[in-house]
Amino acid sequence: MKAIIAATISGVILMFAGILVKEKKNAVTLAVILLLALLGVNIYEVVSTPAAAPQAFFNNMLRIDRYAVWFNTLLTGCTLLYVLLIGKEIAKVGSHVAEYFALICFILCGLYILSGYNNMLMLFLGIEIISIPQYILAGSDKKNLKSSEASLKYFLMGAFSTGILLMGITLLYGATGSFYITNFTFLQADSLNVLALAGIILVMIALSFKVSAAPFHMWTPDVYDGAPTAFTAFMATVAKAAAFIAFLRLFQVAFGSLSNSWTLVLSVITAATLFVGNITAVFQQSVKRMLAYSSIAQAGFMLFAVISVNAIAWQGIIIYAVAYSVATIGIFAVLLKLKDYTYDGFNGLAQKEPTLAFVATIFLLSLAGIPLTGGFMAKYYVLSAAMQQGHLMWLVIFALLMAAISVYYYFRVIIAMYFKPGNPELNSPVTQTDKFLLILTCAIVLLIGIFPQLFLSV
Repeated sequence: MKAIIAATISGVILMFAGILVKEKKNAVTLAVILLLALLGVNIYEVVSTPAAAPQAFFNNMLRIDRYAVWFNTLLTGCTLLYVLLIGKEIAKVGSHVAEYFALICFILCGLYILSGYNNMLMLFLGIEIISIPQYILAGSDKKNLKSSEASLKYFLMGAFSTGILLMGITLLYGATGSFYITNFTFLQADSLNVLALAGIILVMIALSFKVSAAPFHMWTPDVYDGAPTAFTAFMATVAKAAAFIAFLRLFQVAFGSLSNSWTLVLSVITAATLFVGNITAVFQQSVKRMLAYSSIAQAGFMLFAVISVNAIAWQGIIIYAVAYSVATIGIFAVLLKLKDYTYDGFNGLAQKEPTLAFVATIFLLSLAGIPLTGGFMAKYYVLSAAMQQGHLMWLVIFALLMAAISVYYYFRVIIAMYFKPGNPELNSPVTQTDKFLLILTCAIVLLIGIFPQLFLSV
């Protein structure tokens, strides 16, 4: 609860700082200081929250437990890493730098709500708090028509999915007479009425849109490609993880006893997401657009945690959210250093900037799920959770096949960097600070892969 208040206050401070602070560099520094303070508040909440019983707030509309505050802490750390790595590029996007960081703080506020909501109204509130700032961030590059198009497309599709979510919540309320997700547990498969089933399916569709699962992914490539690259990195990682924790919490806590009724539908969505994301990524010529389709494929793996109604799924979503976020933020930080976002733009990078090429290789290996990286352990946890279910073996085998396909388009970048001649143009010089932060990010990816239990200490 303290983290929600702290995130809101940080956002308000940054909004007023936009009027008072004229130097863009000072706005970035202020954002880093506030995020450090916010991380400290989250760490305090981890220490002070009892392990046994969750704390209830707002007439039990929020139930904050140790798991939720640990998830919040890790994602706040990822956001701090994002600002440290990409803050200078954010300052180049437009003239309202402090306001951009304010929107990021508000997105974190939505994340904190979604990790501990116990009421469907809080779910709706959290979803909107993370969505509306993203519509603004996507269109923040006023001089770029693709950015304006991305913002409008995202807003229209987001508004449409919000309507579906509200309809689903309405039907669930009509079936149960309550907005509290713990009151949905009395629903049983043998007594499940049409109203409740329709509500579950509509909420599933709306949340599938938010996490860019197929066939509700149509907005993702255009929005991620059109939005400023500095913000795409955040939208594809921390903001997506926030939507996934909401998805997981609802379907595990509220609808876990009804898993036989919705598992097949969500399994088909998962398979379609893996197929569309990986197959389409193979044919992309822009690395940025490839990463957009890659994010769809990664969402397919994260959906395994939602399908698998067991304890390993909760662990899997933490490991996957952190490993995927850190690796993706890292590869976007490298991408932002280059002028050319095509595969040819990476030709010869190992000769010109060996540090950039090395860390990019580690990030790509992690996204591909190669052993000793965080991505491998992330996939291991979510697939283990699915195997424990017993009836999802076909989907696990299909996911492994899709993972093998993903190796192709990730390795295209590595081959371009190390085995193709070229002289890539850089947007800005790679400073010693940049190298230190990228190597630190790389070390975190390897640490997750070797000692994943460190990130499960809740």
